[in-house]
Amino acid sequence: MGRDLSALFDPISVAVVGASDDPAKYGHAIAAQAIRANGRRPVHLVNRRGGTVLGRTAAPSLRAIGEPVDLAVVSVPAAGFEAAVEEALDCGARAIVAITAGFAETGAAGRARQRTVAERVRAAGAVMVGPNCLGLADNTTDLFLASDTFTPGGVALLSQSGNLALELQLRFRPHGLGFSRFVSLGNQADVTLVDLLADCARHEGTRAIAVYAEDFADGRAFAEAASVAGKPVVLLTAGRGDASARSAQSHTGALTTSADIVAAACRDAGVELVATPRELSVVLASLAGGRRAAGRRVAVLTDGGGHGVIAADAVEAAGLAVPELEPPTRRRVREALWEQSAVGNPVDLAGMGEQDPGSYAETVAALLAAEETDAVLMTGYFGGYAAAQDGLGGGGATLAEGEQEAARLIAAHHRATAKPLVVQSMYPHSPSCRTLVSAGIPVFGATEDAARALAATAPTAYDIGLTPLPRAAGPLRETGYLETRRALEAAGLPFPAAREVRDEAELLAATREFAGPYVLKALHLLHKSDAGGVALGLADPDELLAVFREMNARLGAPSYSVEAMADLSDGVELIVGVDRDPRFGPVAMVGLGGVLAEPLRDVTFTLAPVPADRALRLLRDLRTAALLDGVRGRPAVDVTAAARAIETVTAFAAAHPEIAELEVNPLLVRPTGVLALDSRAVLA
Repeated sequence: MGRDLSALFDPISVAVVGASDDPAKYGHAIAAQAIRANGRRPVHLVNRRGGTVLGRTAAPSLRAIGEPVDLAVVSVPAAGFEAAVEEALDCGARAIVAITAGFAETGAAGRARQRTVAERVRAAGAVMVGPNCLGLADNTTDLFLASDTFTPGGVALLSQSGNLALELQLRFRPHGLGFSRFVSLGNQADVTLVDLLADCARHEGTRAIAVYAEDFADGRAFAEAASVAGKPVVLLTAGRGDASARSAQSHTGALTTSADIVAAACRDAGVELVATPRELSVVLASLAGGRRAAGRRVAVLTDGGGHGVIAADAVEAAGLAVPELEPPTRRRVREALWEQSAVGNPVDLAGMGEQDPGSYAETVAALLAAEETDAVLMTGYFGGYAAAQDGLGGGGATLAEGEQEAARLIAAHHRATAKPLVVQSMYPHSPSCRTLVSAGIPVFGATEDAARALAATAPTAYDIGLTPLPRAAGPLRETGYLETRRALEAAGLPFPAAREVRDEAELLAATREFAGPYVLKALHLLHKSDAGGVALGLADPDELLAVFREMNARLGAPSYSVEAMADLSDGVELIVGVDRDPRFGPVAMVGLGGVLAEPLRDVTFTLAPVPADRALRLLRDLRTAALLDGVRGRPAVDVTAAARAIETVTAFAAAHPEIAELEVNPLLVRPTGVLALDSRAVLA
């Protein structure tokens, strides 16, 4: 159900502690906004000097108000913060918006103060946003407790940046978007991003949720909440390109970056991940209306060949398809156009729009109705005829009127179908394009924006949702090569026969237990291959003994592993690893393995544990996936067995939180099953 945040967003009464007549103080801006909704609920201004603030009588303290206060905004110097919070709780406050800064962001002492305040708030049964936040607003309840005014709409913005909210307001305006809620997250001492996300998911006035976060705190909980939100969630985050601060001790750790982890979490949770405020506004413009494409096939309609080719390239670059139209659709399109028009895909009016602006609408109707299309992108000059009335485009009054009528017809065709329609126009602010926007059709000035908008509406190849973490197993005390291998074998992962040896006598005894060819590995070396501590294909006991003597003289390892050499001739080597991220927990990596793992970096990521069906999807998405089905006369390998092995490894790692990194590399996949040829684990 989540926490009850009703007192935050629809309080019975509000008090602004630290309200001021001084425009340089944040308490002035908050108070000025708060009194805008004075008719909705009592709004009290508190200033320790009393007197008047903004022409209203100010109370010298919360107690002096003489009645309970449901929500208190605290904007006082840090030295008086705890006392102000205590007074608010004593006066019955169920919610606190803490503007005051100077806590966790300042260091250990500030974190300790912040923790104490948060514990006091929770003990009183209240909730607190902040500290070090810029306030909040809820347009659906006339609650204005931030320094700026936000245009009403259906997007809830949960942000660690106030200026970003101002930029988004400007970017939303051309698309007819606005805010249902705005919350500045601050330090998240009590109410977290996850709490707010869950509450906005339940909020009837919110159609989509936008998030700007620099610190997820509990990233896995964020992904879990987003996966069940039932509404579009769009994330803009910073610092994704930095590698993990922890020094990686495996290929998995070396190949895993913050960007990979965030992208994997978003894909698993069905979150749209964006890189810029512009992209965020583009995606929200396409998703806020609630339309989703049934597939990834796009019909492109243009009134100029260049625009059509560029749009088709942009659509395909966005991961969508531009298929050839079927004969029935081509015939219907041809009826609306003239002989020189192209009716394949892209469909090019080739000047027909100037002869008959209504041809735009007729063609859009045909493309929306086509069974072989899931969405339509119209690109080019449309809007230019009506723009002529503003001195922007080129065309007479008749063409302008015709274009306006075409826009109304396009809007009607759009309402009659569930398919997404997106428009790119040279004149996105023209009257005709404004008609489209008012009908819920996204219009963009840039082709790449239109393509990105359509990609946001397309279905994903992955099932949305996270597999729950398993119950923690008994911790591993030793994670040497053989100890890790035995633990994985016990979990169900097959390995070749192996024996640990310390001298020549034990080595020769091992050769009597299983036949060659053999593999010799020096133990207690993290990267055995890099150190020359692995020898493969040793044909018989004599060759094994000779290599052992040479390797032991060179490395002096305390022990070695003698193993049966697997037949590599018909197999594919994979890597399966799990890296434990401090925000998102266990993160799995799957890809092409062996010594080529790092040079080729053909890997993909997902949150662990990974069920076999998702593992199969990950394998099929690798660039080298064709190797799994056999190439140049090689047989296909057992991909199903590989997927089950991935499930085993990732479930094992997820059940052992004491493991920072776990890796099986290579995992040999053959036509008849899998064998793990090497493994390593690193304790946290």
